[in-house]
Amino acid sequence: MDLFEYQARDMFEKHGVPVLAGEVATTPEEARAAAERIGEKSGGVVVVKAQVKTGGRGKAGGVKLAKSPEEAEENARQILGMDIKGHTVHRVMIAQGAKIAEEYYFSILLDRANRSYLAMCSKEGGVEIEQLAVERPEALAKIEIDPAEGMTDAKAMEIVEAAGFTDSKDELAKTFQTLYGVYTNEDATLVEVNPLVKTEDGEIIALDGKVTLDGNSDFRQEHHAALEDEKSADPLEAKAKAKELNYVKLDGNVGIIGNGAGLVMSTLDVVAYAGEEHTGGRAKPANFLDIGGGASAEVMADGLDVILNDEQVKSVFVNVFGGITACDAVANGIVKALEMLGDDATKPLVVRLDGNNVEEGRKILADANHPLVSIADTMDGGAQKAAELAAKEN
Repeated sequence: MDLFEYQARDMFEKHGVPVLAGEVATTPEEARAAAERIGEKSGGVVVVKAQVKTGGRGKAGGVKLAKSPEEAEENARQILGMDIKGHTVHRVMIAQGAKIAEEYYFSILLDRANRSYLAMCSKEGGVEIEQLAVERPEALAKIEIDPAEGMTDAKAMEIVEAAGFTDSKDELAKTFQTLYGVYTNEDATLVEVNPLVKTEDGEIIALDGKVTLDGNSDFRQEHHAALEDEKSADPLEAKAKAKELNYVKLDGNVGIIGNGAGLVMSTLDVVAYAGEEHTGGRAKPANFLDIGGGASAEVMADGLDVILNDEQVKSVFVNVFGGITACDAVANGIVKALEMLGDDATKPLVVRLDGNNVEEGRKILADANHPLVSIADTMDGGAQKAAELAAKEN
């Protein structure tokens, strides 16, 4: 789960990371009141910042400086409701102004390939770090952190030295360790500060934060549930989550169901290729949906219910490899799921079965002779059929 900036700021403050004052507003009037309170700490200057889970807010006009409560109110009026890269602004953060001397970059993230954590740091903050990493990789220090050892004093100073800092070393090292505490204590997969600033008074402040939390830790981080943003959540993803389905919505028109993350990822690739090859790009994957090892009628019905309610979906490709759950059980699940959905099932399904009891499974589907179901012998053939059906419906 990605947090909004204001949520990251509050989390930083809870763990002792140095931050500036900030309040959330959902109306221009609330923004003015917040500016009156916060502006007293920075000579009347505040920053009105759109709260959306995407980058590029400043370039889109979603970050504005205000030198009075009246100006903050007007800025909020302009920003609220704005569309930034497909994200509607429902709230703004009124942040205390700062006299910035220098801007830095710091992050800690999960390095899955090396089974460790990775700290990245640069003296050049406030820029698009991806661009910096490509154009001037030497300006971005990358230091591996052993999860078993953590961010020791020596490791924090190693990061400071690798990034080329010549002053405020102790303050920076302490801040890095505090941010590492946020990362580990909150079960995050990313903690990023851009910019981490040094003020004219020599203070080190986390001016903008980004945090991604690991949903697998929800069982021990019960307070994370309150951080969910129901207003901005995709209704289909919310529905799938309620049904405990591994679902991610994509921008396409071929719904995909598979059992096993690897098989589903392969299916996405095959459908994308089939869409380009056979429909001129008019068919693309509409989702990732892994129903796991047990393809019962209820699980299959839940999956189909989510996908069929996606208005963009024009066809569905069910790609299942029978292992522990045999193909005949999967086929029975599909037949019963269609019966359960009844008139709500309105879009063509292409089903490819392989593995344990595949012939029995295909026979069950053939005998059911459902008008919406087509049987495919291969994954490539099924992807092509589903893509053609989706393109035909457009």
